[in-house]
Amino acid sequence: MGILSSMFTGITGLQGQGEALGIYSDNIANANTTGFKTSRPEFQDVISKSLKGAMGGNQIGRGTRLAAVNPIFSQGSITQTDSATDLAITGDGFFPIRGIDGVSYTRNGTFRFDKDGKLVTVDGYKVQGFQSDEKGKISSKMGDISVDRTVVDAKPTSKVDLFMNLDVRADTKLEFDPEKPETTAHFATGVTVNDSAGTAHVVTLYFNRVGDGEWDWRAMARGEDIQGGEKDKMTEQANGKLHFDTDGRLLEQKTNKNSFNFAKGAIKDQKINFNFGEDKKSNGTGLAVTQYGTNSEAYKTIQDGFTAGTLSGLTFNDDGILAAVYSNGQNFNLAQIGLAKFENSEGLFKVGQNRFRESRASGQATIGAPQAGGRGSVTSKALESSTTDIANEFINLMTAQRNFQANSKVVTVADEMMQEVLNMKRN
Repeated sequence: MGILSSMFTGITGLQGQGEALGIYSDNIANANTTGFKTSRPEFQDVISKSLKGAMGGNQIGRGTRLAAVNPIFSQGSITQTDSATDLAITGDGFFPIRGIDGVSYTRNGTFRFDKDGKLVTVDGYKVQGFQSDEKGKISSKMGDISVDRTVVDAKPTSKVDLFMNLDVRADTKLEFDPEKPETTAHFATGVTVNDSAGTAHVVTLYFNRVGDGEWDWRAMARGEDIQGGEKDKMTEQANGKLHFDTDGRLLEQKTNKNSFNFAKGAIKDQKINFNFGEDKKSNGTGLAVTQYGTNSEAYKTIQDGFTAGTLSGLTFNDDGILAAVYSNGQNFNLAQIGLAKFENSEGLFKVGQNRFRESRASGQATIGAPQAGGRGSVTSKALESSTTDIANEFINLMTAQRNFQANSKVVTVADEMMQEVLNMKRN
């Protein structure tokens, strides 16, 4: 009988709208959940009877059913925080995390370091990324992101780059006296270098013009810093020559002696390469160190040594690289956050705790670096807000409520009609 079937049709509407109410309620409940993505119900109609069979037409519907609940992976707002380990994804991608139930994925970047120095979620899941080698170069090896290097070893100076001008007008009659280097050199400049123990020493370079386009240079250190040196007396440790062309450019550079023997436990015969730039003989421009008719002046000196340092801070950049900052001013790349990408993000399986698992519908995860292969960027000191729009969800709630009322009215009317049929016998 059509009356009875219409009652069951109304019940399908009540069931569907009840499920929709649960979905909208979940969206509202997670309005403040970091990285949450709202879902929406997808309904399909139900056909149970066709009056003409395969001929088509004259079909009677039998209500609705909830066909799918699809998450909407739109971009959430990025809010700034004060924690350096808070990360937000702008664009496509998920943070891969590992726990007792294997690997899962999340958009919630509320991370912190645990007692073992590993980057974890609030539930203790370990964040996965690409590891760095001993020199700080990011490799393709995946693993837990952790801070293992709380101390960085000292590095002895092996190279000093110099940028300067030497005055071509200097008098060649001035002879250098190692007993009085300050008054017998045409020009002097100092640079701080480190020995094998990381101890800093001041080395002074003295320059003397000895001919047309020809200069002698000497690197000297204080006697108390040198093994066997005399206090308050400069001791020569390296020397060489510089040759310039008629245009004032460095034509050739030579090193005749190079052997630093610092005291207090440093290794003997430390080699420090004093680099005056690419000279013309080496197919360079010869412009790092010049010989022009202006006052001698050192523009810049750069040396590659440093003392030992302890960890003083951590920072992430937009490429998701975790860098450690040490007390000696050195930075060291520890790891890079990995981002997982899926062919069908809507097919991911929710497992709670802001986590997703891959499924047959989503396809397998492809993990790579941020801003590579269509993946989004990572922002430090920021979190992605929930995509819940309270106003929109309230409208959905009211719509579901009205639809529920309308379907309940169908059931009520069908019941009244059934009552009329039962009353026919009395009449």
